[in-house]
Amino acid sequence: MSRPPVVLAAVPTLFDPDGELDRDANRALYKLISGLLDGMLVAGTTGEFPALEDDERLWLAEQALAEAGPDRVIVHVGAPDARHTARLARAAVALGARRIAAITPYYLPARPDELVTHYRSVREAAPGAEIYAYIFPERTGLTVSPALLAEAAQAATLAGAKISGSASADLAGYAAAAPGLRIFSGNDADPWATTRAGGEGVISGRSSAYPELYAALAKDPAVQERLDRVVALGASVGRIKHALRARGLAGTGARMTVDPPDAQLAAAIEAEVAALSTVTCSLPARASTGGGSSASFFVEVRRKRGAGPLHKARQAEAERQARRERGAGLCPT
Repeated sequence: MSRPPVVLAAVPTLFDPDGELDRDANRALYKLISGLLDGMLVAGTTGEFPALEDDERLWLAEQALAEAGPDRVIVHVGAPDARHTARLARAAVALGARRIAAITPYYLPARPDELVTHYRSVREAAPGAEIYAYIFPERTGLTVSPALLAEAAQAATLAGAKISGSASADLAGYAAAAPGLRIFSGNDADPWATTRAGGEGVISGRSSAYPELYAALAKDPAVQERLDRVVALGASVGRIKHALRARGLAGTGARMTVDPPDAQLAAAIEAEVAALSTVTCSLPARASTGGGSSASFFVEVRRKRGAGPLHKARQAEAERQARRERGAGLCPT
């Protein structure tokens, strides 16, 4: 069996109904993730980074670093041009970031030599940081071959890369072309397949809303069957945010087009969220270090923020589960 996949959450940015940062909700989300997963990537595509001001991106980075620590946070500093990217990289490092990611240049096409120069500029701005390239051809319009990634990695001493969209289908090619790099897939449908292809793991949008499943999957590949149901619900930001709303964590506000679910799909998402309490007993040890069990954590969040859209019966079941976990250690069957 291949080594267990590393799972980093590509966290969404949570907004209040007026479209402003929901500061309490973002902190609560970071708390949840730091207790269950290997870490997080902040202000990436799932985080709607093109719609964020620089000071907002840096505030999110600061909160994540404070909650999870610099070894478990990758701060995304990508921008269309090298000057802006370098400025954000310097600012993130000044906040204490040790690991940063930068999406490739986008909007205007970039030649291979310009791509290499782009990442050299990031390296010069953050000489001591781990730097991860972020390749996502559908979002950037830029195709980066495995050989070109290897060239940029050597020139800018990259630590790794996140490979998303259609490029993730050739994850094994990227891993083979750049041995020694930590290659993460943005395709989070089957994390174990990533490690079998030579990758490190996944940087996962879905894991932000269903971290219990991903934490359990890293320990037990048999959980994949349950993850398949969640994958079938889709991976849009709107659907991830609806799952977070169902958990009582935040509303579904967004600044960008995020494809919210229709009523039938919303109900299916809520059903999967309600079922998450049944996997808490199989979680790795880290689950006990994030301020309590996942069930008790969300019960407390709902009390503080008011009832979410979960049906009262589902909330009552979550409370019963939390009591079971705090009691004799009984696990649901």
